[in-house]
Amino acid sequence: MARNMANVIKGVGAGLATGMVVGFVGSTMLKDNKKWKRKSAKAIGTIGDLIDDVRDMFS
Repeated sequence: MARNMANVIKGVGAGLATGMVVGFVGSTMLKDNKKWKRKSAKAIGTIGDLIDDVRDMFS
């Protein structure tokens, strides 16, 4: 059970890291577009909230 939970946590961490990298690259590529900038900032904030929620679940 603990091994399965560790694998799930590793998978979630890898997915979040990938999402942040993709978000950073996307926001860098489309730096001049204000609408895209607002949406990417909102998405990054949502990911931050998700990370906080997951961390709170395991503490």
